[in-house]
Order: sequence, then structure tokens, then C-alpha cells
Amino acid sequence: MCATADEPVRLSVWVHGRVQGVGFRWWTRARALELGLTGSASNRADGRVEIVAQGPRGDCERLLAALRCPDAPGRVTGVVARWGAPQPDVDGFVER
Repeated sequence: MCATADEPVRLSVWVHGRVQGVGFRWWTRARALELGLTGSASNRADGRVEIVAQGPRGDCERLLAALRCPDAPGRVTGVVARWGAPQPDVDGFVER
């Protein structure tokens, strides 16, 4: 069964490339807040940025498209996404 655009989901994303030290987490947070999503953007020790976003599937899909866009800060060479069920008690969108 396909999810509807307004069904709440959890999107986990790992962004590869030159995405640390270039404002990528701040930019991601701004896009997520514009879409009304909750979650976080975190630097990983291996150079990736991990993003967890929750909200309506359509808005999470828009965030995922933005992460793949050439206008994103730095240089994105790959994006890996995983969809799941939303988790309780996630408020705001933070950079870690």
C-alpha cells in the first residue's frame, strides 16, 4: 500500500560529500522548518551529515528533493534515504 502525502512519516537521510563546515546543517534546518518538520541534522565522524525528519510524507519528500538539489551548500555526492514510522516526542528541528 502506498503512503499518502499527508501521512506522518520519519525520514532518515545520510548525505555524502563535502557537507561539513559549509553551513549544510544550518541550511537543512532552515528548509525543514519552512516545511514544518521536526527532527535533527548531525555531523557524523566519517564526514557525512545525518538528517532525521518527521512530518507529512509530502513535506519530507520535498526536503529530500532539496537535499539532492545542486543549490545545497557544499558538494553533495550521494544521498541515502530510509522511510519509517514517526517516533513520539520529537519537537523542533535542531543542529547537532
